[in-house]
Amino acid sequence: MDALFRLPNNDLSAALQKDKLFKEVEQQWNTVSSEEGNSRRKVDYEIYKSIVYNLEVRKVFLDPKLSLVKFSSIVGTNTTYLSNVVNHYFKCNFKHLLNKYRIGYAKQLISNEVHSPNELYKPCGFSSRSAFYAAFKKIMRVSPLYYQKYYKDKQI
Repeated sequence: MDALFRLPNNDLSAALQKDKLFKEVEQQWNTVSSEEGNSRRKVDYEIYKSIVYNLEVRKVFLDPKLSLVKFSSIVGTNTTYLSNVVNHYFKCNFKHLLNKYRIGYAKQLISNEVHSPNELYKPCGFSSRSAFYAAFKKIMRVSPLYYQKYYKDKQI
């Protein structure tokens, strides 16, 4: 799904962008829910779709104060259902899911040379530089500075 939103915002209207996202989400949902005999509950699909929409389109992960409680109210469910869908279908916990999106956004900013790695924590939704560096290193297995120097052109 990452490739869906690499297009400039002017290339697709918001409605077309949303429709394209939901078609991709449905395909992704069918793949994920059919693996390992996962149940296909309609409520899980609606939550899954809302999670992807809010992360991919609305980019709510950029809010440093985003919590499970706040995100569950954005998605329109309770924390238990939200957490279960994230754990079951995204195969990680809520914090890790947010950090994956934030680090993906940081990689884009590094590649576009918008910010230096030392300035990235705020625009990427982290509340501190140390939390940003720890998450970046955990997900990418290299520091942001190392990534900028050696990998930004290779897009790992």
